[in-house]
Amino acid sequence: MIKRALLVAATAALLLPSIAGATALAEPALDWTPCGDLQGECTTVQVPIDWNNPDGGTTNIAIGRLPATDPQNRIGVLFVAPGGPGGSGIDSYILGANKLQDGELRKRFDIVSWDQRGVKRSNEVRCSAELLAQAPSDYPANEQEYQELLAYNAELGEDCRKNTGPVFDFVDTTSVVRDLDAIRAALGEEQLSFYGASYGTQVGQQYAELFPNRVRAMTIDSNMDHSITSGSRYIETASEDLEGSFNAFADWCERTANCSLHGQDVRAVWDDVHAKAEAGTLTDPATGTALSASSLRSELMNAMYSPEASWYPLADRLKALAEGNPAVTAQAAPAELAQNSYQAIWCDDWSWKVRDVAELQRYRDKAEKVAPHTKLSAFWSDVTSCLGWPAEVSNPQHELSINGAPTILIVKGKYDVATPAAWNLAVADQIDNSVLLNYDGIGHGQYYRSDCVSEQVDRYLLTLETPAPDTHCEAIWPTEPPPPAATATPTGPAPRPLHAL
Repeated sequence: MIKRALLVAATAALLLPSIAGATALAEPALDWTPCGDLQGECTTVQVPIDWNNPDGGTTNIAIGRLPATDPQNRIGVLFVAPGGPGGSGIDSYILGANKLQDGELRKRFDIVSWDQRGVKRSNEVRCSAELLAQAPSDYPANEQEYQELLAYNAELGEDCRKNTGPVFDFVDTTSVVRDLDAIRAALGEEQLSFYGASYGTQVGQQYAELFPNRVRAMTIDSNMDHSITSGSRYIETASEDLEGSFNAFADWCERTANCSLHGQDVRAVWDDVHAKAEAGTLTDPATGTALSASSLRSELMNAMYSPEASWYPLADRLKALAEGNPAVTAQAAPAELAQNSYQAIWCDDWSWKVRDVAELQRYRDKAEKVAPHTKLSAFWSDVTSCLGWPAEVSNPQHELSINGAPTILIVKGKYDVATPAAWNLAVADQIDNSVLLNYDGIGHGQYYRSDCVSEQVDRYLLTLETPAPDTHCEAIWPTEPPPPAATATPTGPAPRPLHAL
């Protein structure tokens, strides 16, 4: 736990972000303990619950680091932001092996990540599992069902507040960014290097906005666009990239002999299975129960995150659904409380103005025009889950205003179901001092899709040398089914997709 004197000093520094050349604090004696199998170490840093009231209550943020393996040539700290929101940075980057730990980055940087406030080890948002299981449809058919959805969201939010404590109302990304700078100060670093993918890009964007002089280098990969204020535009762009990703999958399967749907009209197979799900006549062979259209679309969307791990299993799954082949899946035991970090954080960051069920239907109609096969992104619920939510939106949407930061490297894919190409291009337009690196394939988190991308990102983080503007890395397509342990497509209803890897 960080000492009170350091907390006060870090708070003062955070409240004065415009002071150039501020001297970093000497690294305190943080209470590091070994964690994981990769020679990692973990600790906590104490921060205010409400950064606008630093003398109020505090909370602990769990952090972890992998010290540089070549300390004589150490550059500094590379902060790696978790995705989600709701993903554990400690699990992903400190306890588990990750491509970012390879090669020179692990040698030259202390790799540091954290569980942001409201997530796992850092005062996780917890809610009644029974109440979570009672969620009504995200697709209200009439005004009564729409009002029932709003009432349910309000009840769930109050339950989460009761079971989580005061942190519940302060899990917005601005607070997360201020926590990040407190961690930087606690580590004694004048500047940080940063890599963030998916939701982690929003953390990076807002850090550069608040603390531009404290950034040495920043790569933001598969970008959120927090300037979108229209729910219709948000859903339409997400649906557009789901359709584009699905069409790329269908084309791949048609030209790939060992795809289990090779030789069939993949689009027709999908359309038929989806139509049955919409009619309530599709039986999931994994459970013997009806499979809804929204669950089917979530499966499809999840499979588009990582084509190399998921496209072969997706083809097998669609073939099984079309033919009614049996499968077995295990059922999880019930719990009294369950984490609900995503919804709490999301609804603290995004304000959606929806008048009634008729407006929602117009959103669906516009999405289906750009996505005639896949119809609608599963991120539809990013809008509907916040309607009626009781917490105030602490960090509403806005266009970025970044001044004084070094060149920021932006990485995007051709189609990305979790952070569509349109969002990445919008962010590039908002950051004047940025360079765009394009991956011409499908997937989410382009650093993990392409050696070409990772080599460019590594070079920039190590040397500050950016690729030429608008550089393209060619697409990589799956050629062999993954081993069973790598299969990413479930054999039962898919979990809700996250803006995470």
